[in-house]
Amino acid sequence: MGEEDLKAELEKLRAENDALKKASSKELAMKVSEKGALSIYGLGRFPVTLYKEQWIRLLDFSGDIRTFIENNNEQLKAKT
Repeated sequence: MGEEDLKAELEKLRAENDALKKASSKELAMKVSEKGALSIYGLGRFPVTLYKEQWIRLLDFSGDIRTFIENNNEQLKAKT
């Protein structure tokens, strides 16, 4: 990599970092990782990163997750 390439990459990363900092902690943001996975920011301290097949599988299972949460509401805790 040449010096110009490194400078361009650094600027890109700085802009991306600024955008992530500006997003409120309750707002969700998405990004494609270097390895081609989808990362969701804003759920916790670290992003949740899965490959597209994993996201599709999880989204297909969302109804079951909602039912499980409803059925186990008394045992589950909410983060405040």
